[in-house]
Amino acid sequence: MTDLLYSYKTTVKFLGSVLGPDYEVVLQDLSNINHSVIAIENGHISGRTIGSPLTSAVFQMLSSKVYEEDDFITNYKGVAENGHILRSSSMFIKDSNGNPIGLLCINFDDSRYMELHEKLFSLIHPGNFVKNISSGVAESKKNVKDLSSRITENFAIDVASLREQIFNDATASFTTPVDRLNQNERKEIMIKLYEQGLFQLKGSIPFVAKRFSCSQATIYRYLGEINN
Repeated sequence: MTDLLYSYKTTVKFLGSVLGPDYEVVLQDLSNINHSVIAIENGHISGRTIGSPLTSAVFQMLSSKVYEEDDFITNYKGVAENGHILRSSSMFIKDSNGNPIGLLCINFDDSRYMELHEKLFSLIHPGNFVKNISSGVAESKKNVKDLSSRITENFAIDVASLREQIFNDATASFTTPVDRLNQNERKEIMIKLYEQGLFQLKGSIPFVAKRFSCSQATIYRYLGEINN
């Protein structure tokens, strides 16, 4: 951990205390992607702790090099372990050369306020009125959560969970069992997995080989073709 990243640890504690229990504040070290979380407040929101890995969304940000044009990305959708939809934002922490070395992230869970809003309405309005209003609120909430449609973040508490998440996302559109896909379909999935940063995670080669029911040498061949 660099001195610059270390200096943000106090910021994490400060923001966590000021913003309150509905805001998760996370500091991540990009030099250790398998255990990137080095400070966290209100981790109950995503279920993560110190030592949890990077998310697939961060891999997307790094792969697309969005940090070269933007210092931060705000208001993209996150999905917590309990299914709550979060409003997530991330700021890139860069070294003197402009290279990202860490991230300061804030994830806001507004579910308590939405539930309170609906309860208050139910006290003073007829049931049908509340139902119609709630539908409108849900649509409004969706619009707020989708302010940035480029990214959806799922939070994993360990590397094994993250591998599963990335692989399941990449194969979700295929109806045929993964071990029965043809070569072109496998290559399509491999490209998605590569772009999502899966192969930067420890143990990903044997993991994918097992899911594809093929040898590790075949996975290395696919990766070589992608790199070329």
